[in-house]
Amino acid sequence: MGAINGNDYITRLNLLNNEIWYDGEKIEGPLSEYPAFKGLIQSKAALYDLQHDPEIKDEMTFISPVSGEMIGLSYLQPKTKEDLIRRRKMTEHWAKYSMGTMGRSPDYLNTVLTSFASSVPFLKNKENCFPNNLQAFYEFARENDLSFTHTFISPQVNRSQIYIENTDEPIAAKIVATNEEGIFVKGARLLATQGGLTDEVLVFSVGKFLFNEDEAFAFSIPSNTKGIKFICRDTFIGGQSSFDHPLSSRFEEMDSIVVFDNVLVPWSRVFYYNNAEVAEEFPIQSSFHPFAKHQVLTRQIVKTEFILGIAELLIETINISGYQHIQEKMSEIIIGLETMKALLEKAENNAELDEWGFMRPEIFPLQVAGNIFPKIYPRFTEIIQLLGASGMIALPTEKSFHSSIRKDLNSYLKGATKTAEERVQIFRLAWDLTMSSFGTRQTQYERYFFGDPIRLASDLYKKYPRDEFVKVVSDFLHLKREG
Repeated sequence: MGAINGNDYITRLNLLNNEIWYDGEKIEGPLSEYPAFKGLIQSKAALYDLQHDPEIKDEMTFISPVSGEMIGLSYLQPKTKEDLIRRRKMTEHWAKYSMGTMGRSPDYLNTVLTSFASSVPFLKNKENCFPNNLQAFYEFARENDLSFTHTFISPQVNRSQIYIENTDEPIAAKIVATNEEGIFVKGARLLATQGGLTDEVLVFSVGKFLFNEDEAFAFSIPSNTKGIKFICRDTFIGGQSSFDHPLSSRFEEMDSIVVFDNVLVPWSRVFYYNNAEVAEEFPIQSSFHPFAKHQVLTRQIVKTEFILGIAELLIETINISGYQHIQEKMSEIIIGLETMKALLEKAENNAELDEWGFMRPEIFPLQVAGNIFPKIYPRFTEIIQLLGASGMIALPTEKSFHSSIRKDLNSYLKGATKTAEERVQIFRLAWDLTMSSFGTRQTQYERYFFGDPIRLASDLYKKYPRDEFVKVVSDFLHLKREG
């Protein structure tokens, strides 16, 4: 089939008939017409259409090694530094469409699956591991351009350091039985972004201090598999007007709880199971972190550029660029942007082939970026709020400019360099990104994108090589070192 377009995505999604619940009701009919999903689905379709845009098609696709068809470049397994740059440019194209606000654009999970497939040898000859299944599924997904959600977070019943579930009915999703057909999974997983709005659900175990064997697994199954239901949160779409809600009306990514009710996962779709050591080590030893963080950092840079543009437009609109405290705030955003860009460039320049022949960007710059952005992004949103001040609150709607009060609005809401309607449009964009329910989710999402920031910092400290710096100081002081 090769790289799909937007119509292919919508048609395939509507045919799935996934079990999705919203506001206590099961959704019936075409998902592409449902108000809470319509904007996102249209935007995602536009992303797939970019794969066929004559001007950038060569930067979005590559030739399949199997079929000879053009397939999505987000499935490219990088073998050279040039491949990494190609992957980055592809992500930039998709990220610029949503200004970096779609954390789960198709390339993210395509990259995750590609990272797993690039690390298949790690699973060979390990108990209850099926590397051939993973390789075959990767090729199937690549050739058919499947769309994915994923879920790996268990319900927050007890977040103490060591918690072992002991209930009659499973809460966290776990394997409850196996037979000649496959494994049976029962329980729940949290926070499947775009859950129910994709072809597949990629499920794996990660981020737990102690794994029970029945919680240690990885698989992918169609979203319409019998026994799976998706329970949605409330929508953060403020309205359908792209003037009033320029971001949420188009890019609001629904999040859902995934419930597995004795779901049968065929053996052909199981990558590993009942192996706690592999469940803990595979995400760490595989290409997952280098590949995924490379994609994420690329998107976050695009988002930071967007924020810088919004902030500068606010400044120009109300003519506040002459104040030094404004310049200082803008410099914070510029410093953050240039730091992130430098880290991405270093990660690519210092990339090396791994033991399986694939090019991994250097992990430490990516880890540093992953520690920086959760801290600076909330500050960026605060800066926009401070720049806009009370102007972020008194914001009439689009309809107001087409009513009898238009003359009043034109007089009292105009900017130094913009008409009243233009000024309100700019400020509503800033509000939607930083103060609406959509915007506050964006902040929370970036804050925890790769997990608890404290654990991210701890992981960086534990893995970053420090001996050479200690040796420099010890030699300077003529200290004797043990060992």
